[in-house]
Amino acid sequence: MAITAKLVKELREKTGAGMMDCKKALTETDGDIEKAIDYLREKGIAKAAKKADRIAAEGSTYIAVEGNTAVLLEVNCETDFVTKNDQFKNLLTDLGNHILSQQPSSVEEALQQKLNGEGDTVETYINSAVAKIGEKISLRRFTLLNKTDNDAFGAYLHMGGRIGVLTLVEGTTEESVAKDVAMHIAAVNPKYVSRDQVSEDEVNREREVLKTQALNEGKPENIVEKMVEGRLGKFFEQICLLEQDFVKDPDQKVKKYVADKGANVQTFIRYEVGEGMEKREENFAEEVMSQIKK
Repeated sequence: MAITAKLVKELREKTGAGMMDCKKALTETDGDIEKAIDYLREKGIAKAAKKADRIAAEGSTYIAVEGNTAVLLEVNCETDFVTKNDQFKNLLTDLGNHILSQQPSSVEEALQQKLNGEGDTVETYINSAVAKIGEKISLRRFTLLNKTDNDAFGAYLHMGGRIGVLTLVEGTTEESVAKDVAMHIAAVNPKYVSRDQVSEDEVNREREVLKTQALNEGKPENIVEKMVEGRLGKFFEQICLLEQDFVKDPDQKVKKYVADKGANVQTFIRYEVGEGMEKREENFAEEVMSQIKK
């Protein structure tokens, strides 16, 4: 029997399973929806789908490095407790190794790839972990970086992976230097490497705000411009890595620390678990009551 897109869509709506899993289930059951649902349940995929509407804003970041390639990724779950589970830790390792070896361009592409090039898809592998662990788990995002033999990666996980930072520092092979920069980024959370990365629109917007502030303070117009330029320096210090006081030695800027090593920061990625995601507001008592009522 031909497996139509409409049939796949119907099975997805009934189970919440991935497109490729639904297509495979329908192929294996000759297009029988009910048998396909059973097939997915047996594989633990439909069970995972029931958890699809839960909020998973906990989790962990993870960094994997192999030669001149590195990846920072974030995997979410529902409770912080699960991140200490060995199965969850193994999942992080396996996903990191897969992304390094297969180099997907997006999460969607990664989920449809065969894990490390063989066997089940990454999506099926994650759903199997969901069935075992009992919580919604999802690969939220990742970033791959490539360097040359003359550069260094800095990898730092803070609070057991609550914050993950990956830096690429050019001009040095000292990983300790790149890691020091990563630790600074974890603590201070800059938005950009340097001033020239800040858009003209953002600078002009800040300049207008500072100008209005100065005029509202009653400062004479003839000195407002100078004041604004001075305050813009503080603005850059807040958002630009190289302009900031180095956390390990506040008497010097990050720019000087790196330059003294004959290096420069090419880029960085900083992930904080759950940033920008909806968090569960329920308190413990309400959660218990919601379970009793079911």
